[in-house]
Amino acid sequence: MSKSAFLELDGNRYEFPVIVGSENEVAIDINKLRDVTGAITMDPGYKNSGSCTSNITFLDGEEGILRYRGYAIEDLAEKATFLEVSYLIIFGELPTHAQLAQFEADIRKYSLVNEEMKNIIDGFPKTAHPMGVLSSLTSALTAFNPKVVNVENEAEMYEAIVKTMGKFLVLATWTFRKSSGYPLNYYDNTKGYVENFMRLMFELPTGPYEINPVVVKALDKLFILHADHEQNCSTSTVRMVGSSHAGLFASISAGVSALWGPLHGGANQAVLEMLEAIQKDGGDAGKYLAKAKDKNDPFRLMGFGHRVYKNFDPRAKIIKKAADEVLANLGVNDPILTIAKQLEEAALVDEYFVSRKLYPNVDFYSGIIYRALGIPTDMFTVLFAIGRLPGWIAQWKEMRENKEPIGRPRQIYTGHPLRPFKTFEQR
Repeated sequence: MSKSAFLELDGNRYEFPVIVGSENEVAIDINKLRDVTGAITMDPGYKNSGSCTSNITFLDGEEGILRYRGYAIEDLAEKATFLEVSYLIIFGELPTHAQLAQFEADIRKYSLVNEEMKNIIDGFPKTAHPMGVLSSLTSALTAFNPKVVNVENEAEMYEAIVKTMGKFLVLATWTFRKSSGYPLNYYDNTKGYVENFMRLMFELPTGPYEINPVVVKALDKLFILHADHEQNCSTSTVRMVGSSHAGLFASISAGVSALWGPLHGGANQAVLEMLEAIQKDGGDAGKYLAKAKDKNDPFRLMGFGHRVYKNFDPRAKIIKKAADEVLANLGVNDPILTIAKQLEEAALVDEYFVSRKLYPNVDFYSGIIYRALGIPTDMFTVLFAIGRLPGWIAQWKEMRENKEPIGRPRQIYTGHPLRPFKTFEQR
């Protein structure tokens, strides 16, 4: 039985259909609202507005649930690899052995980046933030791939997808190599995707690089946990830009820029900057826990709580275990990480944090892992982008295949009404 919602405005009553999702999420379809009433809704930040229907990700913040294509994040992180999950998110089903092997082979086929891209990266100073460089390089891929992808052609879409997966990883690591003054590395077709990330980042021409399997396993999980997260800022940006029929590279470049912000992908960088500030102030974790609880103190404890999850972030439960394994395996003795562990342990038992469900989130633990691996703070968000790439691709693909209209939010004008023009003498 179909449902309806009713709105009364200026003595008139209007009926609007109600949409119910497969997980019983309810939405009032106001697609015709302005046409029939002349009014619009006001929803700053779009916290209560659904921009689309989607088959990709289900998120329930109150219950702490995250699923990709119906599969629990806990199962995927434990039993699948990042490329398996990427295939699932993009194409809708877990791959067979043959499909996964072909997917990985095709990514390798397109991992070689045009040498002229080096001229572009050489134009940036070493001090440029890696996310700014990555956004520019991703956009520049359009110049080397000028052909417009026909989204209705399955072969063209597939080629665009594997090309993006292959080249983006290389470009992301090149941003680190540039800032470090190291020669740029190339993809090694004898190694896996995550293993390639490690050697692209850290292998030097002076000797072989030994890949730590514990670290690879942890990074694989981190990439899986970041792969998609419903209609967040960067994902909705990718869909918005793509709705103008901008290409995949241009749309993802816009997503990188959106992810860069400290309120989105930059949160794990903010965690480490906070920890470094605490260390410089003497390293007293208890002092800063007290400051966080003082409503008159502007200090904010980064990496605790989440805008969407009102319970424990399900991704944090998974990555906490990985963080513990990495720290134990590497035997890292870092005062910054000691402060992080003190904050974590205190917040998990402190009544103030427990009652408000301000648990450590995925940004807190990812920052700890990246720090332990010797990855610079300004590279943290680049790693987030690598993980989020399949989600951006899947969302762009879904938006185009659904033939969604160009995004065009409305506004309520609050400026001056019509007024006469003033000449210079009247101003």
